[in-house]
Amino acid sequence: MPLSPGTPSAPLRGAVESVDILLIEDDPADKLLVEEFLADTALNAKITWVTTLAEARPHLSDFRGCVLLDLNLPDARGMDLLREVLDAAQSAAVVVLTGLDDEHEGIAAVAAGAQDYLVKGQVDGSLLARSLRYSVERQRADENARQLREAELHARENMRLERGLLPQLLLGESRMVPRSFYRPGRKRALVGGDFFDAVDREGTTHLIVGDVSGHGPDEAALGVNLRIAWRALVMGGVAEERLLPALEKILLSERAQEEMYATLCQVSIDRGTEEARIRLFGHPPPLVLSPDLRVTEVNAEPRPPLGMFPDAEAEVERFPFPQGSTLMLYTDGLVDAYAGNGSDRLGVTGLARIVEAALAAQTPIGELPERLVDEAEQHNGGPLQDDVAMLLVTYGE
Repeated sequence: MPLSPGTPSAPLRGAVESVDILLIEDDPADKLLVEEFLADTALNAKITWVTTLAEARPHLSDFRGCVLLDLNLPDARGMDLLREVLDAAQSAAVVVLTGLDDEHEGIAAVAAGAQDYLVKGQVDGSLLARSLRYSVERQRADENARQLREAELHARENMRLERGLLPQLLLGESRMVPRSFYRPGRKRALVGGDFFDAVDREGTTHLIVGDVSGHGPDEAALGVNLRIAWRALVMGGVAEERLLPALEKILLSERAQEEMYATLCQVSIDRGTEEARIRLFGHPPPLVLSPDLRVTEVNAEPRPPLGMFPDAEAEVERFPFPQGSTLMLYTDGLVDAYAGNGSDRLGVTGLARIVEAALAAQTPIGELPERLVDEAEQHNGGPLQDDVAMLLVTYGE
């Protein structure tokens, strides 16, 4: 049914807008009327005309303007036609054209997701331009609202992951005074797979810091699983030498891809002693910060990362940890920073120098993590590529 010229109307006033229009209409006369109507308005319209759904399909997926759709085409019609267009052109506004006898279809189309409908024979240039502009603006508003909802859901999901990865430490009667820190890497406001924890049980303080390989929700979820499982194993009284073999079995069963692994460092300190036990799996060694401002790298031989070679021996090594000292565990995002020359990494030795300089400048231990990351970013020439997690414990008197 052809469009009717209707009653002439004054052109739209105000700022000229540009709208891409995909006209899906099999009647050439209606196509000409649409062009004539819009030529008399201030709306700058670029029209692409197709006569069938088959012709329209290649245009729909990337189209971001307004689809002007006749619900009666040679190869499709009605709500089935509309649903396919809405599904394929999710970034576009859709305005349907109906006949005088099919106005109920227009109402049903809006209920199904179209932005507006126009009745052939009751359209003029002003009404058409206003409908197209309104529909595009409403589509953009709907898209912004959808993105906001997704961002809010993502933020809530991230908060749940944070609670799983960055826990309240259970040190109870331990003489260890903890300080923890976490900062996401470049362009990421979300936690990754880095995790840490500390639990005191029956006179022994157990510390862990780990990093799941890769970035993304699978890695973060695996990090949560490993951290919670480790805490449960410790609190359940599993023997120290069996903690990490049990944790590796959990990693193997929970990882989303076979190539996923985790580096980690576990340290155990018996109350009343000045010696610590360490188990290292592909992770950078911790640093001991002495009261006399010396910084010492813990000398421990790392085993392969957890999950890379299952059933590898979890050998234990020992190192001195005097009262008054601070033990600093961290993930490799800190030492992987560039050292300022664009090629060499900062490394553990470079990190130790930065820590010594910060201590010499009388930086309090509580402010040390933030300063270290700031210093590493200065050396790196910008934000660090990887996440950084730190756990510092001071052996109190």
